[in-house]
Parts: sequence; C-alpha cells; structure tokens
Amino acid sequence: MNKILNIVRIDTCSITPKYLQLINSILRGIQSGQIRKNELLPSINEFSCALETARSTIERAYNELKRMGLVKSVAGKGFFIVHTCFHRPIKVLLLFNKLSVNKKMIYDSFAAKLGSEAAIDFYIYNNDYTGFKRLLQEKSENYAKCVIIPHFNEDKELGYQLINTLPKEKLILMDKLAEGVSGEFGAVYEDFESDIYSALEQLRDRLSRYHTIKIIFPQHTYYSKKILTGFLRFCQQYGFKQEILHCLYQEQIENGTAYINLVEDDLVILIEKMIAGSFAVGKDVGVISYNETPIKKIILDGITTISTDFSMMGEKTADLVLNNSMEKIQIPFKVTVRNSL
Repeated sequence: MNKILNIVRIDTCSITPKYLQLINSILRGIQSGQIRKNELLPSINEFSCALETARSTIERAYNELKRMGLVKSVAGKGFFIVHTCFHRPIKVLLLFNKLSVNKKMIYDSFAAKLGSEAAIDFYIYNNDYTGFKRLLQEKSENYAKCVIIPHFNEDKELGYQLINTLPKEKLILMDKLAEGVSGEFGAVYEDFESDIYSALEQLRDRLSRYHTIKIIFPQHTYYSKKILTGFLRFCQQYGFKQEILHCLYQEQIENGTAYINLVEDDLVILIEKMIAGSFAVGKDVGVISYNETPIKKIILDGITTISTDFSMMGEKTADLVLNNSMEKIQIPFKVTVRNSL
C-alpha cells in the first residue's frame, strides 16, 4: 500500500470541498517531510477507493497540483512529486454559523480572492455554542487565521468569551462586531442599527403609502436586536405606526400595512396570506425583505430588498487575511427597489 494513503485525511464534517482537502493534505505532507521529491503518489483509483470519493474529485486535485508545478504525470507510471519548494499558503479556519444562499456568496468571494494564497478549512456550527466550542478548541491552534461569523442561538456570552481566548492577531470577525469580544482584531461587519435606519429613510417616499410598518422578528433568533432599535427609531422619527411580530400564524393582513421580513420562512407565509386575501402587493400592502437573493427578483414581480453586499464582505475579509491586517471595515448596505413596495 502506498504510504501516502495513511497520511492524507478527508474530514467529512468539513464543508471545504474534498478536492481542496486532498490538496491541503498533500501540501502538509510535503511541508512536514512525510512526502518527498520524486515520490510516487497513489493512483486516482487508489485514492478514490481509500477516501471513498469520486474519481473526478481526485482528478481535480491532481490537476491543480500539476498547475502549481508540484506534481507531474508520467504515462504508464502515475503521478510524481517533482518539487517540494513552494509558497506556503496561509492556513485559515473558517467558521460559519449556518449555510444559506448569502453565506455561499460570502464563501465564494472569500475563496476566489484568496486563491492559492490560502488553504481554507471550512466548518458550520449551526448557531450552536457547544459545536462551536468543540471546533475551536480542537482546531484553532493549527491555523494562522481564524475567521468567524459569531452568531449563537443561546449562550452567546460564552461564545464571545471563547473567542476572546484566541490570539487577537489570528482573529477576524465577519458579519458582526460582537460586543463581548475585546482587543485589537480584524473585522468586516454590518452596522445593523444604522443600516436598517438609513435603508428605510431611502424608502420613505414609498413607505408613505402605508400607515403601519410591521417587522417580523422571530422570538428565538441570532439576528441582532439593533435591527429593532434602528427600525423603531425610524418609525418614531417619521410618525409611522409600528409593530414587532414574532411570528405570522395569527397575523391578519390589513390594507395600508408594510411588512419587513428577516427570514425566508416568514416571507413564504406572508406571501401565502397575501395571495389568500387577494391583496395587491405594492398597493394594498407592502413587502420589504432582508437580504438580497436571486429569487427575489422574480417573486411577486420583484420584492424590494435591503441587504449588505455579501460578495464585498467575502473579498474584504480575504484582504485582511492576505495583508495580516487588524482593520475594521464596515460593509455598505444596499436598497433594491422593486414592485412589492
């Protein structure tokens, strides 16, 4: 058996694509001296069977290693290590609170900007402190940078305390500036209070068609309560009746009301209720949806959104990694006006 099969590992809990995990394992083997120049790598079939993954995954990894100039294929013999001197990529531990369309946009732009300059190991902790603690304690020491989206359904103070144990030079927070995390560290974040306030100001002329604005803010959510602070400040400033709803099941839709939803499930319920009541969206009632996604261009002939620039968030975070920077960067909030308001 090729000894390299015992060196390479695929972590099935990681969201990092398997071909990248394979590349990173081989690079680590080279750096540690376990894999040497002129050494024969396992065949595509051997790797595919040993790692229980598709041949195309192995082929993609080998093609990338060939592009990097580290591996050469010889017809009838296989794949060989031809160089062991290479630029060492920055090792990044990336921890997201959940998967979503928007998180994919962040990841794609982050990974694209880093390119071959970084080796990313990507995990999801599902807003759960216990899972987050396990990942951080088991893995953080092995990385030059820990990039974290710090959202917890419960025990957020414990989560912040745990983040505070990291060396600040390796910490980068994404999406949220957690108030419980102290010291100098890098961050790319949203200002939730000012973002929603300024967004609603931009929509004030259209909102003037409605006498009441209701925001649907789930009872148990990781969303920042500063969103509510900005919402209430706007309504008080401009004389709108307002209401905070924790769910929609008992809600009776009324003419003259504009709704702001944060989560996609609530948007579905809201649309169903409006259709059932034969309300004209954008006339009888208004809809503003948090976070831009492609489908919102189509639903109800276009839903007005207020959203951070997720691609920019990923790119700016990558810049902090590449520049070893502790800068704090606020991402702009964008209003996209469509027919639902």
